[in-house]
Amino acid sequence: MIGRRARSERPKRSSSTTPAVARLHRARWLTTLLFAATTAACLVVLAAVAVHTDAQSRTHRVDDDVTHRADGLARTIYYDDQGRLRLDGMTDDSLADGADALGVVQAQAQPGQTGTPAPAVRYAKPSTAALPDQSGLNDIWQTLQHDQETVLVTAPDGDGTRYRWAATPIFQGDKIDAAVLVGSDPARSQADHRKLTEWLAAGCAALVLVAAAVGHLLSGRSMRPALRGLEQQEQFLAEAAHELRTPLTALRLVVENGGSAEGGAPAALDEAVRRVDRMGRLVTGLLARARIEAGVQEVEHTPLRLDQLVEQTVAELPDPTGITVDTEPVVVDGDPELLSQAVRNLVENAVRHGGGTPVEVAVTAAGVTVRDHGPGVPAEDRGRIFERQVTGAGSSGTGTGLAIARWVAELHGGTAQLTDAPGGGALAELLLPPRSSG
Repeated sequence: MIGRRARSERPKRSSSTTPAVARLHRARWLTTLLFAATTAACLVVLAAVAVHTDAQSRTHRVDDDVTHRADGLARTIYYDDQGRLRLDGMTDDSLADGADALGVVQAQAQPGQTGTPAPAVRYAKPSTAALPDQSGLNDIWQTLQHDQETVLVTAPDGDGTRYRWAATPIFQGDKIDAAVLVGSDPARSQADHRKLTEWLAAGCAALVLVAAAVGHLLSGRSMRPALRGLEQQEQFLAEAAHELRTPLTALRLVVENGGSAEGGAPAALDEAVRRVDRMGRLVTGLLARARIEAGVQEVEHTPLRLDQLVEQTVAELPDPTGITVDTEPVVVDGDPELLSQAVRNLVENAVRHGGGTPVEVAVTAAGVTVRDHGPGVPAEDRGRIFERQVTGAGSSGTGTGLAIARWVAELHGGTAQLTDAPGGGALAELLLPPRSSG
């Protein structure tokens, strides 16, 4: 039987590198890349919006804080009866405790100076160095004189650290005589912003990888039907070649020997017609099997005489010499074309690999048995030779015959198996369930 030398020959599977399969694999990777790129683009846009929104939010939070402190502390400062600026209420206020930098400047005219007087520091916390230098104070003072309300500026302190400052004017009469400056170091907020940006970048990268993996998985799942269709196509071609090789050879011999055969050309023509009819049934069975495997057709279950089907199948073989058939009347529900193919494959397999020994076919209520008297099949190879496209060394077949037989049996609720025959040889069994009484 097929697979007698399977221990020295590994199963040959259909190649997965055919041009069509390669194109599908390229399409899968392209789909994965497009999915990942689209996801990355969307995440980049969302991350950019999040980073920009966070930056603006932190800036507004700092501005609101220093503005609130400057306005509140400005209300605690007043002038006494002698017109002196009193800071007692400011130094005791809780708003002053949480400020990074705090100062009060007051206009101080210099002798001989004309125009707007320059601001002089009246109070500084934690030190004068925490306030902008004189040039920075002059710029803030000029802005206050122009806007006549609280202003927000960014300026370095005495050490060069850039602070966000809120300056609230203090009026004496209708003129700005002093101002409260509250500064905040944005370094902590900027550090938190950078950390958020880094986390967003890492999260986006991780999500892109996850999206790529999911996209690759989904594209693979979506292409499985196409790959399965290609595999079924290759399998159909292999099975068609296996099924049609023998009848085509027999038909060729009939045509070539028609003139010299007994009965002459008319008899050869009749035999050729019978061979062509058999090939027509084979093609019909092949198409039915392909449609069933593709899921577009269901198995036909009709009552039939299994013994008559086996006898007809053996009689249609190119050379039934050496094949004996022992039957009893058996009725089963099944597809006649598929069952005929399964029986024919078992018998041809026994003839081909039985070493020229007699082949005995029997039909019982359990199914069909085919026995040869050849060397048999090793026990460890009996299951593997029923796999499709397993080729035994030195075999001329494609290794689909026994696989088709088992497939047909399973479609009918049975199975096909190979065991040792009593006294030597191999026994192939096509086991079918009994016909239901309904």
